[in-house]
Amino acid sequence: MTRRSLLAAPLLLTSKTGWGKPRRPNVVMFMTDDHGAWANSIYGCASMHTPHIDRLAREGARFTSAYAATPVCSPSRMTYLTGRMPSTHTVQDWLRPADSFGERSRRWLEGHPTYSEILARAGYTLGMVGKWHMGQVERPQAGFSFWASVPGGGGTYRDPQFVKNGQPVPYQGFREDAIGDYALEFLEQQKPGNPFYLLVPFYAPHTPYDFQPEADRAPYRQSAFNCFPDLPPHPWRNAGTRSHFGNRDSKLGFSALVTAADRNIGRVLAKLDEMRLGRDTLLVFTADQGWNAGHHGVWGKGNGTWPFNMYEESIHVPLIWNHPGRIREGTVIPQMVSSYDYLPSLLDYCGVRAPRDPKSLGRSYAPLLRGRRIPWQDRLYFEYAMVRALRTRNLKYVERTREWPSEFFDLEADPGESASRLDDPAYAGVIAELRQDLAATFQRLGAPPLEEWRTNVRQELTVYTR
Repeated sequence: MTRRSLLAAPLLLTSKTGWGKPRRPNVVMFMTDDHGAWANSIYGCASMHTPHIDRLAREGARFTSAYAATPVCSPSRMTYLTGRMPSTHTVQDWLRPADSFGERSRRWLEGHPTYSEILARAGYTLGMVGKWHMGQVERPQAGFSFWASVPGGGGTYRDPQFVKNGQPVPYQGFREDAIGDYALEFLEQQKPGNPFYLLVPFYAPHTPYDFQPEADRAPYRQSAFNCFPDLPPHPWRNAGTRSHFGNRDSKLGFSALVTAADRNIGRVLAKLDEMRLGRDTLLVFTADQGWNAGHHGVWGKGNGTWPFNMYEESIHVPLIWNHPGRIREGTVIPQMVSSYDYLPSLLDYCGVRAPRDPKSLGRSYAPLLRGRRIPWQDRLYFEYAMVRALRTRNLKYVERTREWPSEFFDLEADPGESASRLDDPAYAGVIAELRQDLAATFQRLGAPPLEEWRTNVRQELTVYTR
């Protein structure tokens, strides 16, 4: 039985299971890691095997212009949770092991509003299974009461050591299957009538490509990998990714990990169907940021180059919302939305009041999911350490600190961002307007000027090389 078929027999939701309709919708949010919008079948890569993600999109709403405000793990995840930009929540790059877990780590979210704590206060039971990478990963926090994660932000996919509700638990097998197992365990513990929020952040398809089950590799044995361009290396490319360029094993490993995440999404969907919770559960699928797999001559995300980049493949992410009976099947939403919009949108959709936050740029796009027409400005802001950017529907201005070149792209004339037009006098007026807007926006948020971005950094920063 599929989620849609449940709509034909709504009485089953109460008469056979004992589950009454919750006061507010349940939510399951799936998040992949290093997974650009391009690397999904429903977004155009026909060779990518993502049947369950495709199903969520066909039966729900697919955003075509969704972006992560930061193209790297920890600060991006913090923005999803808080609605704030990195210079405001202060995590500016991925958290190194000492800052992520162990005695020196801290709870980087403390002092910032989080949607999870707001939902907990509103009566939700919250579970988190998978990659956290926001500090003190060994302990449940930010309103979550069920917790299963692996210390650190990466590591092997084979036989990982999890921490479950504060206790170390070795797992024999594939790491993404463990995430699926813990997700099912959380669902089985839920009680009728009490709304829940389950965050399922996969590690896949983040490196290393050290292990994937054969069933997930099989669809790609004969693949030509047409979605992975083999371009000359970018002059700024990160030296640490050199071995992946043109490497068929890397392309296969990345693809197989995408399919592994999709397969475990399917397991959760099946469990919701079994529990007859389809009509009462909102499903969200997205990624923490994008990924270049040969695009622009880069293998990586924002830190795939030094200095960091804001290429489309680094920031353009998949975003799907699916809720039978509430979100119209086959909806396509073209408005430009950001990860900082997730907090107000989620709370609005769930009927939970979001506190006003002058340090956030977030807007609720929940009305778009309800089919309403609302005023919407297609203008987004981005940040990664010494780089800030502003993107409109057709233009992108990327500003770096004085030791690095800034860039400007006309995305209508040059969608591949092949040549910066920063010094083209024909664009001088619009560049000046974008530069002024970018500076004024971050000033309004209380962020330090770009040249002073290090002033509120408390984490240990990675040293990058070409």
